Amino acid sequence: MYRIGICDDGKNVCADIENMILLYAAQGNIKVEVSVWYSGERLCRYLEQGGHLDILFLDIELFELTGIEVGSFIRNRMEDRGMQIIYISGKASYAQRLFKTQPMDFLVKPILQSQIDEAMELAVKLLEKSMKKFEFQNGREHCYIPYNEILFFTSNRRKIEIRTIHGSQEFYGKIKMLEDTLPREFLAIHKSYIINRTHVARYTYEDVRMDDGTILTISKAHRKQVRESILREN
Repeated sequence: MYRIGICDDGKNVCADIENMILLYAAQGNIKVEVSVWYSGERLCRYLEQGGHLDILFLDIELFELTGIEVGSFIRNRMEDRGMQIIYISGKASYAQRLFKTQPMDFLVKPILQSQIDEAMELAVKLLEKSMKKFEFQNGREHCYIPYNEILFFTSNRRKIEIRTIHGSQEFYGKIKMLEDTLPREFLAIHKSYIINRTHVARYTYEDVRMDDGTILTISKAHRKQVRESILREN
């Protein structure tokens, strides 16, 4: 079941998008639950009260709170990096301003069924990927952490520390052997660090700043590889 939100002050737009989502879900035999809000304030209130969405179609030109402000609220105030935000707008000039809220896509009105189908297909793939978990053993205990919650791995002598959005855990191992087992969003930037690119707040030539504020050095031996990887992603 995927929980999908639509936030647009145009009731007809919301109805059209909802119908297209339901058609996509019916054709793909995917279970969805669609909720609609006509203002950013009501959506933020729902999230503050513990509501959860997997995918959000968010209009930029909302009254009072704009879609960009709502996106910033989701990413920074709620610290939700997993929600797939798909901005919608009547204008095509917002791309640069949307970068900080890490949207999955940007659709320009009038929106077509083919656009909804493509956006939904990508969002579902990303969500399925984020549900996969890293497995490790801590003593006799088998532990599991969703990949999308991991910020980075760092080696500490014979142990590897896993820094997550909730804290840290450790297990015995070698970081070099770990590198080849991780999904493609993980990137080695140093012989002691493997980062999750989806949790990088800022890149420079010499270091990266993670979402929790940790700054990690990119070694000279890894700088070319890291730069090429960033260019491929962008």
